[in-house]
Amino acid sequence: MQQFTWEPEAGEDTQQELDMQESAAEALEPPVDEPVDELVDELVDEPAAEPAAESGDLALSVDEFSALEERILRAVNLVKRERQDRAAAEERANQAEEQLRQQTPLAEHLQQEVDLLRTERNQVHQRVERLLAQLDALEL
Repeated sequence: MQQFTWEPEAGEDTQQELDMQESAAEALEPPVDEPVDELVDELVDEPAAEPAAESGDLALSVDEFSALEERILRAVNLVKRERQDRAAAEERANQAEEQLRQQTPLAEHLQQEVDLLRTERNQVHQRVERLLAQLDALEL
């Protein structure tokens, strides 16, 4: 079986700490302004540099390396899918804002019409009260 080796540096994180850092990094969103897709494509397309083999190196089997590669590819696909979902959500938000801008004048017009009808109703109510008062005055 072919072995890949990696030499840890002084103060290097343990595997458990690396896993915790990966899960924390997955929770963070990359800034919108950075060209993350280009960076990810570069990382995926570039072959990994061969680490030097020395005594005390941490050996990675081909299976472990493949598993790591699959995890990275899944992470890349997840980031791409999230970016697409974000773009779709932004598009829906823009459409909703446009609809709101279009319907605002209609809502204002309808509010004015309701106010006008209320004023007219109050005027009719006052006229009816005056007529009733005049009828009451005639019956005395």
